[in-house]
Amino acid sequence: MAEPIVVETGNEEETRALGAALGSVAEPGDVLFLQGPFGAGKTTLVQGLARGLGVEDRVTSPSFVIACEYQGRIPLYHIDLYRIEQMDATTLEALAEYFGSDGVCAVEWPDSVPVDLASGAVRITLAATGEDERRLELDAAAPRIREVFEQRSRRSDGVRRRNAARH
Repeated sequence: MAEPIVVETGNEEETRALGAALGSVAEPGDVLFLQGPFGAGKTTLVQGLARGLGVEDRVTSPSFVIACEYQGRIPLYHIDLYRIEQMDATTLEALAEYFGSDGVCAVEWPDSVPVDLASGAVRITLAATGEDERRLELDAAAPRIREVFEQRSRRSDGVRRRNAARH
């Protein structure tokens, strides 16, 4: 298993830019599990993902509807499982359809997803490190997704080094 890759963003627009870069390399069938507490930037990352997919609609958190669908170069299925403690048969069936579909699934609060459905999902853990700063950690993923994180990681390392040298 490859080492996790960490990217630090300095504001919401940088988090969206990372999402847009992910959207530009996304392929049908990609499933992204976004983990982190409230305010960590999960929906902000999905807004960028949508931008990278060419979605023109405003992307908001689907907390009360569970799933929102958006059309871009490939569909985006934004799923929020915060309110789901235990999966019923209908929800499991719907998730299986989304996960095996023609689009990209971005799942916030994925802890309740059964292991058999979670297999192959890309895991991104987000955390707030300041008022606007975020830390995003990518676990195992396809090379095209890892490359996005590696490029951004190198870029943010350079910014941190330059800022540290000034102080």
